[in-house]
Amino acid sequence: MTELLVAPTIAPFRAFAVRVTRIEDLTPSFRRITFTGDDLAVFADNGRDQRIKLILARTPGDDVTTAADCGAALDTLLAGEDGLDWFTAWREAPDAVRPVIRTYTIAHVRQDLREIDVDVVLHGDLGPASRWAGSARVGDTLGVCGPDARHPGPHGGVEWAPPEHALALLLAGDETAVPAIRGILASLPADARGEAVLEIPHAADVLPLRAPAGVRVTWLAREDAPHGSVLVPAVQAAAGRLLDVPVGGDRPGAIEDVDVDAQILWEVPVDPDGEPLTRSTELYAWLAGEAGAIKTLRRHLVAERGVDRRSVAFMGYWREGRSEGA
Repeated sequence: MTELLVAPTIAPFRAFAVRVTRIEDLTPSFRRITFTGDDLAVFADNGRDQRIKLILARTPGDDVTTAADCGAALDTLLAGEDGLDWFTAWREAPDAVRPVIRTYTIAHVRQDLREIDVDVVLHGDLGPASRWAGSARVGDTLGVCGPDARHPGPHGGVEWAPPEHALALLLAGDETAVPAIRGILASLPADARGEAVLEIPHAADVLPLRAPAGVRVTWLAREDAPHGSVLVPAVQAAAGRLLDVPVGGDRPGAIEDVDVDAQILWEVPVDPDGEPLTRSTELYAWLAGEAGAIKTLRRHLVAERGVDRRSVAFMGYWREGRSEGA
């Protein structure tokens, strides 16, 4: 009897053990951290706004834990075969040493060199991830949960999903969304038309990017103004340029209210296979950043200008006044 050989199932995401090899301050607020790891040859290069998770050893607290204990917990998490048992190990680790997990956007993947770049925002000591970003050193070891190129289907973690026929595109976000917007702009076809609006802390934080000639890119320095205060009116103005319907026009939309202090503001109009919910639209919008500002922009586009909800992706990456947590 012939024995059937069954190919092993490759999960879309896995944990990669990595170490820091380079650190470059791109601007006063943006830092690029380069990682290398033996398995990064199979780290999928999906571009756009591909989300990943950094898995960091917890900093010892005021209890009996030590740096060695925290490091050992991270080592245990990354020891699973093909990086697949990491979440179980994370969940089972004692609270005092459980590694910290935070979400970022991949900037570059170089499979041949087994390297990846992650661009992070430097915004002080607001929690373990921001603390680590500001104090990272070459040689630091950590984990990255990311897409496995050996997986045959979609990996997930990419929210940019415009309809096949979108007359115009609108991208907007604060500094936390800049890496994702840069990745999306670089992926657009040459004939794309639209606008991208990026709010950054300082004028010196403008970064080089690639965008089609038909996409207008606007950088807005917030300086000492509140988060979102320069982004919101600029995006509203951009929507007015891209849409024919004025505020309060003849096709208002309905949206549910979201309490951004109690709920996560996150809605991406795709089906279970990651495909857009509509094939054509006048405007496709991708909005990400501080949840309060993104909620205001969502209301403006859908409720006030009547943009189809199936054409608006909105993501509250963070909330003003809420701690990053442990």
